[in-house]
Amino acid sequence: MKLLEWVNCKPVESLKGRDLLTLLDYTSDEVKDLLDLATNLKFLTKEGKCPPLLEGKTLGMIFEKHSTRTRISFEVGIKQLGGNGMFMHSRDLQIGRGESVADTAKVLSGYLDGIMIRANSHEMVKELADHASIPVINGLTDLFHPCQALADLLTLQELKGALKGLILTYVGDGNNVAHSLAIGAAHMGMHVRIATPPGYEPVEWISEEISKLAITNGGSYAVFNEAKEAVQNADCIYTDVWTSMGQEEESQARLEAFATYQVNEELAAHAKADFTFLHCLPAHREEEVTAAIIDGPNSYVFQQAENRLHAQKAVLASVM
Repeated sequence: MKLLEWVNCKPVESLKGRDLLTLLDYTSDEVKDLLDLATNLKFLTKEGKCPPLLEGKTLGMIFEKHSTRTRISFEVGIKQLGGNGMFMHSRDLQIGRGESVADTAKVLSGYLDGIMIRANSHEMVKELADHASIPVINGLTDLFHPCQALADLLTLQELKGALKGLILTYVGDGNNVAHSLAIGAAHMGMHVRIATPPGYEPVEWISEEISKLAITNGGSYAVFNEAKEAVQNADCIYTDVWTSMGQEEESQARLEAFATYQVNEELAAHAKADFTFLHCLPAHREEEVTAAIIDGPNSYVFQQAENRLHAQKAVLASVM
């Protein structure tokens, strides 16, 4: 993609004032426009010319879960855009002591210009957005992780150019990352394959929405229980940890269920020779992925992690 040195990067106008709870709420054109804006913001940032699109604006960041990439990328991102970020752990707010989500949303709407929340329950985040008069951005819930998916697509676009028609295989738990990654890829007209053990497939209604979206954009969507079959001729292999935060009691059962779903050299041999390996991090080497893969020449996980910053700046600039 030709990088345009815009003096004024223009936010995606149709997203002004809107929430980002799931990429299902955005059109395919809006997702593409966000990626284009992220590309240009990244270029200008590297040149020391990131425009202060959010000067004087304040983003409140609520965390129920620990974070490295989400917290730091949002804090740095809002600052690079000329605004301010305010970290708030839920245990330090009255919402952690029983104040209703609705009351919290109304109070924060009087102080802030936007809210980013990393939470356990997607339903709680929806309730927050329903009662807030300012944009609410989903930094992660049990069902979706849209900001991660935007960074994933940005990375693949940088590496592969056009995304339409690429084969993307996700190997592992059919979780929030898998949901949002597949939604984003479906917007781009990619061929999405999810390889997961029986009982760990993506949520059925979400799969149905992904399938419809993929077909509309000339792509496809399929769920496999055999990893080697799903990886055949793949342009990208993606994985995530087998046990996420809050699932620690299931750890042993998950280790057994996912034992044959490790991304290793034997599995990767079924993909294209120039396949791209991605992982949302943090990673457990020699569990869901071997060191030979994640630290090998096909891995771009740190470029992917950096792109959280630039993709989120595009979201912040547009919705706020």
